[in-house]
Amino acid sequence: MGLLVITSFFIYGQKADDIINAKEAERIEKVLSADEMMGRKTGTPGIAKASYFIAEEFKAAGLQPFANQLGFEQQFTMLRPKFIELKAEWDGEEMEAKKVIVVTGKEKFEADEKTGFEMIAVKTGINLMRQANRLINSGKNYLVLVDESFANEFTRISFLKRQFFALTNSVVFVLNNKEPKKFSITAKHEFQWNAMNNVVGVLRGKTKPDEFVIFSAHYDHIGTGKPVNGDSIFNGANDDAAGTTAVIMLAKYFKALGNNERTLVFAAFTAEESGGYGSQYFSRQFDPGKVIAMFNIEMIGTDSKWGKNSAFITGYEKTDMGAIMQKNLEGTGFSFHPDPYPDQNLFYRSDNATLARLGVPAHTVSTAKMDEEPHYHKVSDEIETLDMENMAMIIKSIALSAKSIVNGKDTPARVKVEELK
Repeated sequence: MGLLVITSFFIYGQKADDIINAKEAERIEKVLSADEMMGRKTGTPGIAKASYFIAEEFKAAGLQPFANQLGFEQQFTMLRPKFIELKAEWDGEEMEAKKVIVVTGKEKFEADEKTGFEMIAVKTGINLMRQANRLINSGKNYLVLVDESFANEFTRISFLKRQFFALTNSVVFVLNNKEPKKFSITAKHEFQWNAMNNVVGVLRGKTKPDEFVIFSAHYDHIGTGKPVNGDSIFNGANDDAAGTTAVIMLAKYFKALGNNERTLVFAAFTAEESGGYGSQYFSRQFDPGKVIAMFNIEMIGTDSKWGKNSAFITGYEKTDMGAIMQKNLEGTGFSFHPDPYPDQNLFYRSDNATLARLGVPAHTVSTAKMDEEPHYHKVSDEIETLDMENMAMIIKSIALSAKSIVNGKDTPARVKVEELK
């Protein structure tokens, strides 16, 4: 039994050494963080170039398109509303427009007590933003009475309507405790449609094809800005070309290994920097109960606070996935640690969050020193600041740490949704 374990580990490790190395990491990084990508801002020609490059890498790796996609680009559309006007009457009296927020995909919206909107109240003690987001994404029409104790927080709901997926439903939020006998609300918007795409590829599982393990990163960044010493391009080499490089290399590794019992999904998300829309759309394509684990990778190009051969896992305490990963790395000298920056809520700030809120063991692996990261969201985030040897070691360690989850032997515990913020 001991010899079998050692032999198996040698095979996994040798294959990782052959495919995941500093030279290959640098090749991919140089393309993704090049000036010609212009900072990979969502909706720009630069991110389109990055998308094409990632798709070609997935194709070369031997992946298959996801679900019903014709290619590797997972396309979707976001709706950006421009408010024109609103009028509201509440039991025959005119209501101030600032006390009404309409979230709709209709340019001309009308509702009254006869239009069949389900009435629901958000009372003191409820998380207003979480409840508002749930109702908007429910697919149902709601008239939401928001308790007046939320007066200072009410306008924050408007941030949820800055940009959203095409809606088939409408939700009206009214800052009022009184249930009306009759009401009338009309609103006008103009809409801008924004086309976006993730890049997604798949390795189908051999014996458990309906169980999914996801490896992901976001490939967008923040584009260009005010020049600093003549440089206006936010290249995003570490944030998050580094994570995207890892996803590409992991795809090639697991394809070459050829022994994944579960289906592996490799995803490069767009629009993380502008609201996490790419991962939100991606997450909607799954039954969360069938997603076994998500390895999201963010900013791994520099040493962690513990030095080389180490990284941290956000939300480490929320499942046993980190413990499983560390067990798979026994004898390697690499260490995964719990997130050392809990006050920054990193578990909720990256692309793992959407699936985690649905109970999926979805965590982000990172080495970013968030209390003193000198190049974060700066034009200086360039490839020269990265340690390619250490980055390759981190990617290799992620690959080895995932082996018992990929081959179906280990299944991490689910996130306890009721305990999340």
